[in-house]
Amino acid sequence: MTRIISGKFRGKLIKAPLNLPVRPTTDFAKEGLFNILNNHFYFEEITVLDLFAGTGNLSYELASRGCEQITAVDQNPKCCSFIERTAQSIGFADILQVQRAEVLDFVKRDYRTYDLILADPPYDYTQYEELIEQIIFKKLLAEDGFLVLEHDRETDLSHLEHFYEVRNYGKVAFSFFSLAEESE
Repeated sequence: MTRIISGKFRGKLIKAPLNLPVRPTTDFAKEGLFNILNNHFYFEEITVLDLFAGTGNLSYELASRGCEQITAVDQNPKCCSFIERTAQSIGFADILQVQRAEVLDFVKRDYRTYDLILADPPYDYTQYEELIEQIIFKKLLAEDGFLVLEHDRETDLSHLEHFYEVRNYGKVAFSFFSLAEESE
């Protein structure tokens, strides 16, 4: 069970079915991530891509904070159905668009630009470099945007191009990637 930690629906509990193949971001890690994002974005003004969306935990948090354009992508049909049902029940159906697709396939065919791209792949994921390269190559990330990859603390992504910083929250880490330094 996760909860929305801030915004219009602060405190709302989201209970996902036990049979979903997910590892939702902990409230502790989510709170740390959003403390960082609050310093960079006005949520009402950004477009967001939530890759490996799972239960939709991060998408609901963004919608609760005022984000009005969120695309959530997951390849599992049960996860996608859960996100759609939950978004409908909370009142986020017009804000949150759900796409059932394998993430790399989606990234290769998408054409939109996002201010914030969140990716929370399984901890045994091995295609970080290709994912980042495709996002950059397809120009999915806005010039002043962030790509945030969630991974276990033991994974080091600092050697990858466009790396900006890493933040650790217990066993969870968020690696931030940005184009901003290239344009300066």
